[in-house]
Amino acid sequence: MGLLAAAGLPGSLAAQGAPTAADAAFTALARRWLKTTAVLSPVWATQIGDHTLDGELDDMSPAGRAAAAAAKRAILADLEAIPAQRLTRTNQIDAAILANALRFDLWTEDVLQSWVWDPLIYSALAGDALYSVMARDFAPLPTRLSAATARMEKLPKLLSQARTNLDPARVPKVHAQTAATQNRGLASLVTDLIVSQAGVLAPDDRRRLEAASAALLHAVEEHQRWLETTLEPSAGGVFRLGAKLYDAKLAFALESSLDRREIRRRAEAAVIATRREMYAIAAGVLAGRPGVPAAPVAPSADEQQAVIQAALDLAAADHPGPDQVVDVAKASLVQATDFVRSRDLITLPAAPVEVILMPAFRRGVAVAYCDAPGPLDKGQATFYAVSPLPDDWTPAHALSFLREYNRRAIADIATHEAMPGHYVQLAHSSAYPSTLRAVLWSGVFVEGWAVYAESMMAEEGFLDGDPLYRLVVLKTKLRSITNAILDQAVHVDGLSREDALELMTVTAFQEEGEAAGKWVRVSVTSAQLPSYFVGSEEHWDIRREAEKRWGPSFGLKRYHNAVLAFGSPPARFVRAEMFGESVGVSVQALA
Repeated sequence: MGLLAAAGLPGSLAAQGAPTAADAAFTALARRWLKTTAVLSPVWATQIGDHTLDGELDDMSPAGRAAAAAAKRAILADLEAIPAQRLTRTNQIDAAILANALRFDLWTEDVLQSWVWDPLIYSALAGDALYSVMARDFAPLPTRLSAATARMEKLPKLLSQARTNLDPARVPKVHAQTAATQNRGLASLVTDLIVSQAGVLAPDDRRRLEAASAALLHAVEEHQRWLETTLEPSAGGVFRLGAKLYDAKLAFALESSLDRREIRRRAEAAVIATRREMYAIAAGVLAGRPGVPAAPVAPSADEQQAVIQAALDLAAADHPGPDQVVDVAKASLVQATDFVRSRDLITLPAAPVEVILMPAFRRGVAVAYCDAPGPLDKGQATFYAVSPLPDDWTPAHALSFLREYNRRAIADIATHEAMPGHYVQLAHSSAYPSTLRAVLWSGVFVEGWAVYAESMMAEEGFLDGDPLYRLVVLKTKLRSITNAILDQAVHVDGLSREDALELMTVTAFQEEGEAAGKWVRVSVTSAQLPSYFVGSEEHWDIRREAEKRWGPSFGLKRYHNAVLAFGSPPARFVRAEMFGESVGVSVQALA
């Protein structure tokens, strides 16, 4: 099937028309972009399932970055020369997605300049370089070990490039501290995932691997010393982006008609509505229990807070032990899978999903994530990664974590990350014929679907309609709403850590440990936290429109299969495809 073949899927109501010369030009350009980007970023190529460059590494030197920027500018110029109105609607959408991605990359290089102040991009690149060739069985183990060896030989140079590129005066201290934590994980990745399996190699190959790993471990230690003794003490950058940079990044990242102010307005209204719904459920849960707060019909702010918190405390008390989190996650995934299958809510993928321990180099930002195979890696497992409790946590810190991620909360996370959330959605996305669209997926659409899936599962009665589970799901929803507020309040409005923690722990009922971790996350990332709220709003808007248009023929399986049938583009394009609306892409939009 061609790189950009027409979809031919249910729900695409507008005629595509015969391919034109413009379509041929765009198809060739898309192939050129894919090949060029793979050469410029071999680690990205491995992640999407292109294994022709598994032994190579990205060049982060000034010359390497300049070459990458020049190549992207040339492709963008050629893209802008293609008349959008002469493309099929599928290619119009893909062209708009590609144009945004190219502009975002160039803006990041030229304006945001994260390469000079964010050490996390280097630690992530180093870890992903090895993890991506070792985590999945896309090739025999000796072949993957050979690729890992070649990359280990090159990684000391990457760490050296990081030290050359980074300007301590511009690096925020929180970025330096987080990078120091993640860099330690790189060493465990080498020893646990690579060296431990070297016995399958021929003697000469094993000796080469051992030499490469020893040199890399030495380089990791050298880099660790630099992070701790040079970068951290000298880090003088400001982690807050400010309005101008934040608004520009938000527009690229969201590709939504909603700007910062409209997101804030909608989120603040949603906080009020969600807390009201939580209060109604909590009052029902507490009814008849001794020693609980009064739950009047028209509560004061303090009464509302007390009732919701008392009910959430019941859920928090039902938590796993420190060494049971991963086992509970596995059991929750089985429960969610059985429920989705029994209700026939969506067509399920054939490829498996596995719960794994989160690699150490990725810990410190999120408690769980979905690691789907690249769209070119067909039939490979999806990993639902869960972070274990660190050994150095105090009992109080561990208890706070376990209360936040109690048994019902872990069940909710399973619906978000795996079933029917990211795992299912990304599998549908990878089946779409456009490789370009598959690799340039919209984070807003993807995260929005996962948040939608959480609420949908609660509505459908997952966990036997348990009201405490529904309350925990609403708490998670409230967290996604306040994420959108928190992100812009920190990066634009200068929200203090104290006030941020109050927003999270009081307004959104998060445990102190969770809130402290989220403060680190919002400090080292930007324009990603709003994707959950914005994306879920867009998904519910599309579903309501489908219910209105389809009437009695509306069904959840039909709807879910339809909304996921077009890859993972921005929601406005999915809506256009489903309902035959205008794509809304013009020559000016690409120029």
